[in-house]
Amino acid sequence: MYSRPLLIALLALACAASPAAHGSEPPAAPQAGGSLMVGSGSTAQELVNQGRSYLGVPYRFGGTSPATGLDCSGLVQNVFRNALGLQLPRTAREMAGLGSHVERNQLRPGDLVFFNTRRRNFSHVGIYVGDDQFLHAPARGGRVRVESMATRYWTKRFNGARRLVFEDSLPSGLPDIR
Repeated sequence: MYSRPLLIALLALACAASPAAHGSEPPAAPQAGGSLMVGSGSTAQELVNQGRSYLGVPYRFGGTSPATGLDCSGLVQNVFRNALGLQLPRTAREMAGLGSHVERNQLRPGDLVFFNTRRRNFSHVGIYVGDDQFLHAPARGGRVRVESMATRYWTKRFNGARRLVFEDSLPSGLPDIR
C-alpha cells in the first residue's frame, strides 16, 4: 500500500514533531531514608492544615485527584505536594521506606502512620495530626476523615510510623517540585 520511504519519512516527521523528553519526566521518587530540611516549626502544621482541606473528599481506589476521589496514598501525595512542594512515591509500601522510623509514643503532627488493612504490611497510610488521631482516606464508600488511632481496629493493625519532616536535618533525596 504505502511505499517504505514514505513510511520512514512519516515516522521521522512524527518523532521530530513530538515533545522533547528533556524536562518532561516526573520528579524522581524520594530515596529511602530521605528527609526534608524544615525552616520553621510551622511546616508540620502546614501539612496538617493542608490535609484537613481534603476532609470529606470521597475515597476512590487508585485515586490521585480530589476532584474524582483519593485513596490513602493519593491523599498523602497531594498533601505533601501542595503543602511542601514534594513528590512522594505512589504507594503506601514505597512511602514506608522513606524518612526515619518513629515509635508510636514519639509521633508528631505530619508523621506518616502505616497500617496492615489488606493482610499485608504497609497497605494503608495516613498523616498523624496529634492527640492520637490521624487523617486518611479509609476505604470504598468512605470519605477522607480524621480517626482515633486508639480504637481496637487501628491499634491491632498499626505497622509503624515514619518521619519525613525534620527541623534539624539536611535534605537527602526528596525532590522539590515547586
